[in-house]
This record gives sequence, C-alpha cells and structure tokens, in this order.
Amino acid sequence: MTISTSQKLSILSSVFVAALVAANLLGTKITTILGVSVSVGIFAYPITFLITDSIEEVFGKKPVTHLMYGSMIALMVILIITAISIILPPAGRYDHNEAYTTVFTSSLRMTVASIISFFLSQTHDIWAFSFWKKKTKGKYLWIRNNLSTIVSQLLDTTIFMFIAFFHMTPKFDAVFIFSLIIPYWLFKVAFAIIDTPLVYGLVAWLKHGQHNSKNTITQ
Repeated sequence: MTISTSQKLSILSSVFVAALVAANLLGTKITTILGVSVSVGIFAYPITFLITDSIEEVFGKKPVTHLMYGSMIALMVILIITAISIILPPAGRYDHNEAYTTVFTSSLRMTVASIISFFLSQTHDIWAFSFWKKKTKGKYLWIRNNLSTIVSQLLDTTIFMFIAFFHMTPKFDAVFIFSLIIPYWLFKVAFAIIDTPLVYGLVAWLKHGQHNSKNTITQ
C-alpha cells in the first residue's frame, strides 16, 4: 500500500494533536524519574517538536505553521468544553463531581498555560529551525533539530511553569518554580537528543516517494 504525501501529513498531524492533548489532560499527575519529580506529560510533549522539525525539514515553514495554528484551535476548543463541563451541575446519581472538578480545574489552568507557552515556543522553534537550516546550508539535520528544540523547550517549560503553577500555593514562588524548571528542561533536552534518529527516520519516510506523488506541498 502506497501512502501519499497528504496522508503522511495527516497521520503526523493526528499524532501531533493527540500528543498535545494528552500532555495537557494527563499532565497534572506527577511522577518520579531518577529521583526528579516530573509531570507525566513529559512523555507526550516532546513528540510535538519531533514532528514539527521533521515536517519543516521536508516541506518548509508553511505546513508546520498551519499545523501549529490548527493545534491552538484544538486546545482552545478543549478549554471551552472543559470549562462548560465543570460549570454544569452534576446529576443526582453522579457521586464524583468534587473529584472531577478538582482534576479538570487543574487541567483548565494547565491548558491556558499550554496555549500560551505552546504558541511562543513553537513559533521560536519554527523560526530557529529555519535559521539553522540556512546557516548549515541544509546539512547537519541533527544540529538544527537539537539547537532549535533545546532552546524552544526552555522557553516552553519556563513560560508554562510560571503560568500553570506560580502562587498556586505559597510554596510555588519564583525560586521554587525555577527549581522545577531546570531538571524538567534537562529531561526534555535528553529526550531531544535521544529522538534524533527518529527525526532522521521521519524525514526519510516523508521524502520517500515524494517526487512520484501527485500531492505537492508548497512552502
């Protein structure tokens, strides 16, 4: 079975949105990895940078910018639906409204934080990837993938943490927030380095059969 260019982009776009939504809805849970407390969203969110870098490498800035704006709309739709779901009164037989409200109210604030941090970090990532591609004259994919992602992840983590958690309780002051940002960002850096072979694999997959495809993507 031959997969067209448009089908490949649809698959990656679906995975992108799924990872973004999963990071937001599941990210309120904290786990411990190597002695460091991190959100379980750390397993989903790095996938978004992997996908955007792969798409931009093959097709340029235009399609990946469209994907970013489409994903922002998806997050805003989720935000509105979540807010309505929290506000609506529970049925008499529903016994878990307090837990439901607690969990999804946290997700609501995280979604707002995610929309803002996502837009700023992805905008930087798209720009930085293009900048480094020009500097390296289209060579050394691993350099532009990692340099753009590492800085973008720092922006994303810092903006997200402050909006989502600053003064959530007296404990969450600026010093404590930064103590969370650094190890969390370092985990993201590790993921970015580890997923480098995946970027090469995705780029090869996107390029395969591209010249024979009837579907073309304009930059």
